[in-house]
Amino acid sequence: MKFSSKPLSQTVSQLCLAKEATHIVISPGSRNAPLTIGFTEHPEFTCYSIVDERCAAFFALGLAQQLQKPVAVVCTSGSALLNYFPAVAEAYYSDIPLVVLSADRPPHLLEIGDGQTIQQENVYGKHILYAANCKEGEKHQIYNETEINIALNTAIELSGPVHINLPFSEPLYHTVEDLSVRPQHVPARKLDKEQIATGEFKNLVETWNSSAKKMVLIGVLQPNSISEKQIQVLAEDKSVLVLTETTSNLHHPNFIPAIDQLISSLDKTEMEALRPDVLLTFGGMVVSKRIKAFLRKFKPQTHWHVDPKKAYDTFFALEHHSKTNPDFFLQKLYSECLPVESDYQQKWLSVRKHRVGQHAVYTNKAPFSDFKVFAQIFEMLPNNIQLQLANSATVRYAQLFDLDPSFQVYCNRGTSGIDGSTSTAIGAAVASTKQTVFLTGDLSFLYDSNALWNEHIPSSFRIVIVNNSGGGIFRILPGDKNGEAFQQYFETKHQLTAEHLCKMYSLEYVSVTSETGLVAALKTFFNNSGKPKVLEVFTPSNINDEVLLEYFNYIR
Repeated sequence: MKFSSKPLSQTVSQLCLAKEATHIVISPGSRNAPLTIGFTEHPEFTCYSIVDERCAAFFALGLAQQLQKPVAVVCTSGSALLNYFPAVAEAYYSDIPLVVLSADRPPHLLEIGDGQTIQQENVYGKHILYAANCKEGEKHQIYNETEINIALNTAIELSGPVHINLPFSEPLYHTVEDLSVRPQHVPARKLDKEQIATGEFKNLVETWNSSAKKMVLIGVLQPNSISEKQIQVLAEDKSVLVLTETTSNLHHPNFIPAIDQLISSLDKTEMEALRPDVLLTFGGMVVSKRIKAFLRKFKPQTHWHVDPKKAYDTFFALEHHSKTNPDFFLQKLYSECLPVESDYQQKWLSVRKHRVGQHAVYTNKAPFSDFKVFAQIFEMLPNNIQLQLANSATVRYAQLFDLDPSFQVYCNRGTSGIDGSTSTAIGAAVASTKQTVFLTGDLSFLYDSNALWNEHIPSSFRIVIVNNSGGGIFRILPGDKNGEAFQQYFETKHQLTAEHLCKMYSLEYVSVTSETGLVAALKTFFNNSGKPKVLEVFTPSNINDEVLLEYFNYIR
């Protein structure tokens, strides 16, 4: 085994190893050669080579999403690390431990007109939990060890992105047979997620016990975050209405998974009846714009958010942030709460039952369209898969359907961008033992097409593209849909397909243009063929918005 001759490279690799940050995504370059040597020469690191830095960072994000451990991305100096920024922002808002290791020129070569140099220190600004700006030279060893320990520990302890900037002077490729430094490892200390201040909790219990209308709204959540016991307790509380989303990964017949389906077309009297006394939220970002608008207009008397790290005042009514684990919070809450006479849950479950009946009728009679395609796909997906969703229309259509509880559902909802969703799905597929299915739209797929420039895609990986020849979601929004400006600058009409990309990257490809063709293709699409597969479904762009708007009118 060989090591880079650079003590700074040895320090980084040894501390990453000590902290179990052993998955390393490397983009080729020269200035980062000491880091590349340090990681690839050591057998305990799993290294991936991905050329496009933006794709590399989102691939690493997918790995970290599944592993729940820090994953490092390594790049050369210059604009390379700027391409990490979208994934860094996503990691920041989605609480994913992404570690950026950027090689840099030494200080005397900065801002003098040398190639591949930018001002790299603190380049991610407020979108990073910690920025370690290391220094080259033996006299800075203790300083560097301290900074790197703090950065890596921050990623572990606070579950978020950190940046370690590492200057290297030439020569860059020299190796040695043994380590010249053995850095001190300062272990990370994970937050205690099972503690609640007694005084404040007493007040919460009193409020909970005196409220007949309690709404629990759950955003993005890792699978198995809430125990079955606490799920059952919530479901049996008649004064509690639980609203979930596909990305909540929580299921019970007494929960309402399709929020927009429930609250669309409610009149003012019904909305007042739905207004909760107490709003309890946990999990990450919420997809539904309708529930946000409703709770901002019909504010709860009080809003509590449960999360060990942070709380957003999304509905402008936040009064309490409980910095603890949601499962522990529910356990403690229900160990002290009393039964409350209420018909709140039953009333809205009755409304939901009507909506679900209307949903089934409409789905059967709907014409071939985006809505019909998503309905068919969700019905025919195999059980026990990891389902990765692209943003924009894809994740929003998914909210209208009650997905199988065996699915593990993910989406980049931190910043809700379309950039990197394919790369994230591939990284997640590499780290998961389940078959991964990525459901996306045409613009999201084409925007991140370099994601397929990747030698690590599992043969079981499946991509389903719903191609409506443009940004179909914009047709749902207000405005003139027939003007040239709309079609060019909002909808972005195109005639591109995935066929030639699949041929270039050796992926199996099949396309369909009808419901019968879709059903036939889905019957065999998920079977093993020794290659990743892409199914492209072409839908008529001119009726998708009408079908969706009619859906909300029909289920009323």
